[in-house]
Amino acid sequence: MNRFAHVICGIFLLAGAQRVSAQQVNPRVPPPPPAADTPAAPAASPNAPAATPPAAPPATSSPQAIDPSVAPPPPYDEAPPDPPAPSGPVFDPLHAQRSLDVGTFYLKKGSYDAAIDRFIEASNYQPNLAMPWRMLGEAYEKKHQYAKAVDAYNKYLRILPHAAGAAKIKKTISELEEKSAQESPKKAER
Repeated sequence: MNRFAHVICGIFLLAGAQRVSAQQVNPRVPPPPPAADTPAAPAASPNAPAATPPAAPPATSSPQAIDPSVAPPPPYDEAPPDPPAPSGPVFDPLHAQRSLDVGTFYLKKGSYDAAIDRFIEASNYQPNLAMPWRMLGEAYEKKHQYAKAVDAYNKYLRILPHAAGAAKIKKTISELEEKSAQESPKKAER
């Protein structure tokens, strides 16, 4: 009985192996091309009556071989169009906070231009956040661009008028306006 069971199992295994090998694809034989003369299926509208099932595609003789004497079509020269950019600022608090953190790092490091770029980026990601404007004012002040520092501090106070250091910021604004007024004649002389 044991030997008989082994023979039966062997027969079933061989039969299964033949079925599996029949399903495998030979990579050296190209797949048949799609039928060119089959019409495209019309789009069904929700109010349209049920359509009849499509007819079977006509039988093709054999796959056409690629003719090496025919040049391939030219590559697609035009790049696909870019998606339209958002028209206004994009609200993204996570990126705003990251830009603020990186800008603060650059400010402490002394890279004022990089800090200014990051603070402006943070204010674009979250326009109603006050801290980027205050930090931007500090960066402009350290870069001796007093008029821009005054603008940034004023935007900070517009967003957060009752801030803890509002009196100090107002005093700084008046000092920076004086410095800006003193530098204006010097620039005019040059």
